[in-house]
Amino acid sequence: MLGAGIIKGMAETARNFFGSYVSSERLTTVQYPEERSLQIENARQFPFLVFDGQDPMKGLRCVACQICEKECPPKCIYIVKSKDKRADYKGQSQFYPATFDIDLSVCMSCQICVEVCPFESIKMDTAYELSTADRFGGLLVSKHQLAKSNEHYRQIHPTDAAASDAVIATELAKAQAKAKADVEAKAKAVADAKTKAEAAQAPPVPVTA
Repeated sequence: MLGAGIIKGMAETARNFFGSYVSSERLTTVQYPEERSLQIENARQFPFLVFDGQDPMKGLRCVACQICEKECPPKCIYIVKSKDKRADYKGQSQFYPATFDIDLSVCMSCQICVEVCPFESIKMDTAYELSTADRFGGLLVSKHQLAKSNEHYRQIHPTDAAASDAVIATELAKAQAKAKADVEAKAKAVADAKTKAEAAQAPPVPVTA
């Protein structure tokens, strides 16, 4: 039927309008900014960088692999890799971003950076009140502004954060098991070398006729 969608939409509007006088559930308008609608878990706005621990810069998961920078459709991510390395959460030496900037005025919130990141280091935030009078530098944010704790991630996206924590825990367990195996292998090699050295230094056993 021609116009059935319009009639259906108007009927829903009328149902909410008249229903709002008898039920608070029909009040679809909130008095912003004094009131705010609750953010749903799947809401996303702009990316942020996850860090572990208390120090935002030392705890960044990002290793400056620059995959997100290369895959970003509007090219709003700018990364400069560090010259030195430091230990990550697994105790492995990794590079880190000396510079990590995102131009939010260009970002299209597509989440591709999140999908391609192999280190669970960049996620989507739900903050949307980012208006500024500076249309250029005001929306160019650095790693110091982008860094937010894993606790923040757990609060805004609990389901995804739990899955991310599970991945991190698995990788950490593998790294610890490998480190333990390496230590045991080195200890065994030292013991074998010591045994061979002692055997070589031992006096020959006399042969009796």
